Amino acid sequence: MASSHSSSPVPHPSNSDGIFKKERNSSTKHFKLVRSLPDVCPKEPTEDSHSLCDGPSVVADQHRWTVYNSKVNLPAALNDPRLAKRESDFFTKTWGLDFVETEVMPSFYLPNVTKEHFAPYLQQTTQREKIHEKCKNICPTKDELDTVSNLSNNHGKSDLEQVPKIFMKPDFALDDPTTFNAVLPWSHFSGAGGKGSRDLASSRLLQEKLSHYLDVVEVNIAHQISLRSEAFFHAMTSQHELQDYLRKTSQGVKMLREKIAQIDKVMCEGSLRILRQALTRNNCVKLYNKMKLMATVHQTQPTVQLLLSTSEFVGALELIATTQEVLQQELQGIHSFRHLGSQLCELEKLIDKMMIADFITYARSDLNRPLEDECQVLEKDRLESLVFGLLRQRKLDFLEIYSDEMIIAAKSIVKQCIINTVLQIEEIDTEVVVKLADQMRLMTFPQWFELLKYIFANFILFLQRIKATLSVIRNVVLEVLDGNQKHKLAESAVAEGSAGKNPHPDSEIAYLTHEGLFISDAFSATETSSAGADCKNQRVSSLRTDPGGSDSASEPDCPTESSSSRERTVSEGMMLTDLELGRVANNIQELLYNASDVCHDRCVKFLMARAKDGSLERLSSSEFVGLSQAVEQFVQETEELCGRRSMSLRGALQSQANRFVNRFHEERKTKLSLLLDNERWKQAEVPAEFQDLVNSIADGRITLPDKKQTATEDRKPSDYLSVDGQKYTVVGTVLLLIRIFLEYCQCVNDIPSIATDMLTRLSDLLKHFNSRSCQLVLGAGALQVVGLKTITTKNLALASRCLQLIVHYIPIIRAHFEARLQPKQYSILRHFDHITKDYNDHIAEISAKLVAIMDGLFEKVLSKYEVKAPMPSTCFRNVCKQMAKMHEAIYDLLPEEQTQILFLRINASFKLHLKRQLARLNVINDGGPQHGLVMVDIAFYTGNIQSLKTLENLHLNMAEIWEQKR
Repeated sequence: MASSHSSSPVPHPSNSDGIFKKERNSSTKHFKLVRSLPDVCPKEPTEDSHSLCDGPSVVADQHRWTVYNSKVNLPAALNDPRLAKRESDFFTKTWGLDFVETEVMPSFYLPNVTKEHFAPYLQQTTQREKIHEKCKNICPTKDELDTVSNLSNNHGKSDLEQVPKIFMKPDFALDDPTTFNAVLPWSHFSGAGGKGSRDLASSRLLQEKLSHYLDVVEVNIAHQISLRSEAFFHAMTSQHELQDYLRKTSQGVKMLREKIAQIDKVMCEGSLRILRQALTRNNCVKLYNKMKLMATVHQTQPTVQLLLSTSEFVGALELIATTQEVLQQELQGIHSFRHLGSQLCELEKLIDKMMIADFITYARSDLNRPLEDECQVLEKDRLESLVFGLLRQRKLDFLEIYSDEMIIAAKSIVKQCIINTVLQIEEIDTEVVVKLADQMRLMTFPQWFELLKYIFANFILFLQRIKATLSVIRNVVLEVLDGNQKHKLAESAVAEGSAGKNPHPDSEIAYLTHEGLFISDAFSATETSSAGADCKNQRVSSLRTDPGGSDSASEPDCPTESSSSRERTVSEGMMLTDLELGRVANNIQELLYNASDVCHDRCVKFLMARAKDGSLERLSSSEFVGLSQAVEQFVQETEELCGRRSMSLRGALQSQANRFVNRFHEERKTKLSLLLDNERWKQAEVPAEFQDLVNSIADGRITLPDKKQTATEDRKPSDYLSVDGQKYTVVGTVLLLIRIFLEYCQCVNDIPSIATDMLTRLSDLLKHFNSRSCQLVLGAGALQVVGLKTITTKNLALASRCLQLIVHYIPIIRAHFEARLQPKQYSILRHFDHITKDYNDHIAEISAKLVAIMDGLFEKVLSKYEVKAPMPSTCFRNVCKQMAKMHEAIYDLLPEEQTQILFLRINASFKLHLKRQLARLNVINDGGPQHGLVMVDIAFYTGNIQSLKTLENLHLNMAEIWEQKR
């Protein structure tokens, strides 16, 4: 035992940094090494076998008993927590009385080690110990990490086992009904109504369970990510190594390319002779091309004159531009061509004036030709050539010229239509009536309306022709814009190609030729000269083809310039930018809009000339609707053609519509006032046509049905109006009022633009009916106006029922107008709310008036009531008689529910007056003789009231007439 501990118990520092290590010999090679920080993936074995745990091997020692299989040991037995106190006779009880505790003698082989032996070591390691303690608090030990890792793995596995297997399936999808029902068992929640709270608890439990599953999965995912962080860092390290390898490879490739380039340049020295000969040949070619180009330029002026004779403006302009470019670049300084440039400039100005004059002539001939001509575009090739030339010269004001000619043509169209129509009307003498406006006013409305439609049709053809012409111009502009884009792309491609071809010779292997040039410079000079020669040859060839073309143009059957040549011309020589071309395209669209506005303005003047004498205001509803529909159709057609709605004609029609609405409203308001002033407020018979009218409203059609005389003549009129299962007894004025507001709704259907004005007028009409009927019935104005003797309860009930019918239709009218209003106009619908409130207040006042009539009767009769025989008393007999008359007057007019409510209010008034009279007579409910007599009268009163129709079950509650005992 002592031999196994032969090393010194006190460690000594082995180096100068103060780090102490234990001395080792051959017998201590089986000791464990100091453990490092825990691996990220502890399940994977490392290269060091000593870093593994020293516990028993499960594979090798699974059948051999070890101390790890021990279940109870001595410390466990001595520290049994179940014992109340420690047994003092434990050893003697087990091993006998001879067992004696003796003191263990110290070993002779071990020295006596005290604390002073460790003092130097502790002084040197105090600081390192503090750092170690601090680090130990921050970083746990390997054993703790292993324990925590094992626990977390086991805990994670146990947690994952809680998650159902259905969530782990690769084909898990909630859109599968079986999977959805398995995850969310809704069948448990479809119980009866009494299980609401249980279903709520079940749904909450299900939600918490799913949330728990989610947390478990997220925790395990985070754990797995932390386990594989070491692999990630290892991959990053490999990436850095790979970059180092690539850098070395790149350097090697670069050196190889440099060597190849040096060899290539060294081997090219033999070709210098070929280069000198190529340069000499190129100089000869340049001289030949220069002389050839001068000969071609000399023929420019005759060729331009020949092109202008055939209106080939684009070709002439392109030839002039090309010639000027050649003079400035290729032939600059040649004495024989010193005046040619100024001559070409004057010729170019002349061509500009010729093109503008030709375009004006074309626009007049195109816009003023007969509209019956089926050809939409006149001389399309000529128009394209003119537009190309004008764009080439930046003469962008040609659209304004076309706009002026368009306005003149629109005026002539209206004038010609009026002349053609007047010639067909024999009643108008053109010799007496000279002015067109006066001739137009002499027409009847059907004749004038046909003329208006004729003008509309001609303007549609006129706009179609303008749109076709502007489409051709727009296509030319877009073609030019497309050519510019292609030209820019070609230039960029050439620039990139030339940049890619520029050599970068190495300064180390730049050899000079005998002429003092570098080899690379000689190559680049050769390439540049060849490219310039190609460009010049192309320009010269273009100049050469023009005279040839002029020769062919002199022939009688010479075709016009093709679109491909024009596109080439524009793409090469056009000076307009993309922004300017886009602005021209927008101006073309604006010109189409202006054409629509011009047509609408001419129609407005035509309409105003007719409306000057007020003839349009005197139109009937059907005539004005026809006019409105024709104008609306014309507006829609022009909007489809031009893409924008013109508002001038619609605004003019709107002003005429306002005047029409005023006249329409005044006529019907006057008619309603006359009907009310002559109304005797008696029940009127309802013709079959009015019942059909009401039935059409119930079907959702708020329109005036077509009159069918044969169908309605066979049906007899009814005593009431049936609306949604209810019977309304009405007066004749209300029947006509229903037809009047249906005319308002029909007018809104035909002319949607006047919806707001019609709504205001209709609300005014309904308010007028309410206020006037109130003056005539409640205010007793009918006594003087019609000559009624008195306003009876029947008149009041009939007026109330008429008002209820109007209140029934107000929401329907509101919905009809709301469907035809813009959302920002919904605020005007509040008029219907105010009208409904006014009508309901009026109805309540009538009901209060009926109650007040009976209230005055009760006050008069019951003031004379005395409790004495005979019974029933005369007072109660009169009350019951008047109640029966009231019931007889309103029974056929008011519905059952309203009748019961009215009689309950009358009964309350009766009880109030009777209670006051009994209190005045000192009659109380004491069971005495007077109390008995009163009860006889009350029984008589109750029996009479409940014997009336619809009042059998009326609860009168007559016990309220007695004073409550205190």
